[in-house]
Amino acid sequence: MKLFRSVALLAATLATIAPDAALASDNRPAKATFGAMTLGSSQESQPIGFYAKGCQAGAVQLPYDGPNWQVMRLERNRRWGQPQMISFIQQFSRDAAARDGWPGLLIGDISQPRGGPMVNGHASHQIGLDADIWLSPMPRQRLTGQQREQLSAVSMLKKGEYLTIDNRNWSEGQARLIMRAASYPQVQRVFVNPAIKKKLCETWTGDRSFMGKVRPIGGHDSHFHVRLYCPPGVANCKAQPEIQPGDGCGKDLAAWFAPRPARKPTSPMKPPPKPRVMTVGDLPPACQSVLASSSKRGDDNMGLPYAPLASADSSVGTPITTLAAYQEKLTPQPSAATAAMPADPAAVATAADPAPQSPAAATWVSLPDKVPLPRQRPGH
Repeated sequence: MKLFRSVALLAATLATIAPDAALASDNRPAKATFGAMTLGSSQESQPIGFYAKGCQAGAVQLPYDGPNWQVMRLERNRRWGQPQMISFIQQFSRDAAARDGWPGLLIGDISQPRGGPMVNGHASHQIGLDADIWLSPMPRQRLTGQQREQLSAVSMLKKGEYLTIDNRNWSEGQARLIMRAASYPQVQRVFVNPAIKKKLCETWTGDRSFMGKVRPIGGHDSHFHVRLYCPPGVANCKAQPEIQPGDGCGKDLAAWFAPRPARKPTSPMKPPPKPRVMTVGDLPPACQSVLASSSKRGDDNMGLPYAPLASADSSVGTPITTLAAYQEKLTPQPSAATAAMPADPAAVATAADPAPQSPAAATWVSLPDKVPLPRQRPGH
């Protein structure tokens, strides 16, 4: 009898361990597996895991056009995010147009349909709470599918000079846009190039209480990266530690500009071993159910009207007349590489079928009553 009980207990223990072991032993390459997903999962929306190690359930697709935004690089199929992120982009685009005179947002990558690691381009953007926004304003015309693949964002740095702002491209408009993004309570961090952070530290004369959210990071000279907090009550979302108090304009920023010591000659070294390929089993277990879930239809328009122009009200805020020059830069020339792209963005087929309505109805979080604008144009 004791032997029978022991065998039964062992069997019960193995039964509980086996599913966990099976989840951990999913050796499918994570990048390729999530990159092959063309539609979101038909699950309740939630971010799962950490910004750089996770996935997203029930993602919502940002329409490729809105009154105050246009999505770039449609063929990547990375305009999927959590409802909170889609709602944020909509609100931010309206506020930047109406309050700051910004002609409209050009949206880069948000996330893949089910999040997860990407084959190229990003370490984060995995849980639908990160978004890249270009520092070039939206052109006057509605861009074609070909143009959205061909256009390049304009760098704010001087070519060939280390971390130096090019004042021919930088304006008060970019400063307002970044500080506007940082002002929202649901935004935890805004990543920018260290030279841009330094410029803001030196020239921003408006409310500086959000300055600490603007974080210096390599690259990010032609776009900025917005990261939202984990939504309240979502246990599967792993929060990033809070930033330290202060405006972030001190020693940590100065370290980016300190003289770099000369490297001593070294003997040739063996190339480092290739890093281990991340597998699906390395991600939170819930990501396997995200991959296994049935697909839901894409929501290409969410019932919103398409508009070729931003509906900026020049009577609100200070007009940014210098932006016309940037818009002229965004008139691309055709090339053989993009000649096959259709003219109509709707024909840039991701596998998502348009649906007339969207489940994305996240409540918009209101801005503070007023985010003061600069009293003077930053010096050149």
